[in-house]
Amino acid sequence: MSAPAGPRHVTVDGRRVRHRVDGDGPPVVLLHGIGRSLRDFTEQHELLADRYRVHSLDLPGYGGSLPMAEPYTLPALARFVGRYLDAVGVEAPAHLVGNSLGGAIAMRLAVAEPARVASLALVNSAGFGREVTMMLRLLALRPLGRLLLRPSRAAARRTERALFHDAAFATAERVAYALEVARQPYAARVLLETAHNLGTFRGVSPQWREELLTELARLDVPTLVVWGDRDLILPAAHLAAARTRLPHARTHLFTNCGHMPQIECAEEFSRLLVDFWTAAPAAEPAPSPPPGRSAAPR
Repeated sequence: MSAPAGPRHVTVDGRRVRHRVDGDGPPVVLLHGIGRSLRDFTEQHELLADRYRVHSLDLPGYGGSLPMAEPYTLPALARFVGRYLDAVGVEAPAHLVGNSLGGAIAMRLAVAEPARVASLALVNSAGFGREVTMMLRLLALRPLGRLLLRPSRAAARRTERALFHDAAFATAERVAYALEVARQPYAARVLLETAHNLGTFRGVSPQWREELLTELARLDVPTLVVWGDRDLILPAAHLAAARTRLPHARTHLFTNCGHMPQIECAEEFSRLLVDFWTAAPAAEPAPSPPPGRSAAPR
């Protein structure tokens, strides 16, 4: 395989979106979390591109992508991913891999447009419980949230450190890039709007979680749910909730690992994904529901 390409840009709904595409084979789409970027999937992108067509992208308003024109709701972010797939010509059902917020977006796309989704890999995903780090809860308190998001090297370092059990992964380069992204003129607005739509000071809102999990459980999409046992952002206890709500899903708990096992346990994570995709039944994708409606029970 040729050397992986670097990030480039594509236009989605008239706005510039940064993405990275490498490899040949079944399509894989890697979705990052709130306040993050496609860099969180660099290791997996490069490990998987020898046998899959791998897409990493910056969600709108994050990393190198311009913001959306519409409010930052979970359905809007899922629609964006669908439009991205249209823009880059992905017609076959894709394997979606979502970390944190990216996991919730992947679930919402599967519910809204099941024909697009071959499988779900949910990585320390939002959606399985109310509990979330205090930092994200405080963002719901105006104007405290905006004050907390004032860019500083110390704040960037604290955030990066909280993501990993092994402090060695919170490198100076990661901190510098986090600070660069935080200084973008729209970064705080986008993050605050996303957080406000998904939760309150009490935690992740139950309304969207209950609806999403109920609808997802009706689908026949192969699902893998993984967690790091030392996650400080979304506790590993949420994995038990995932097992209850999605009883047919495969699950895995990474030991001595934080919120991003795709980085901290990269090789093991990659092997787990490939094994899951190889073993998953090649079921026919469900038809997409009419516009504005969720998928019907099967």
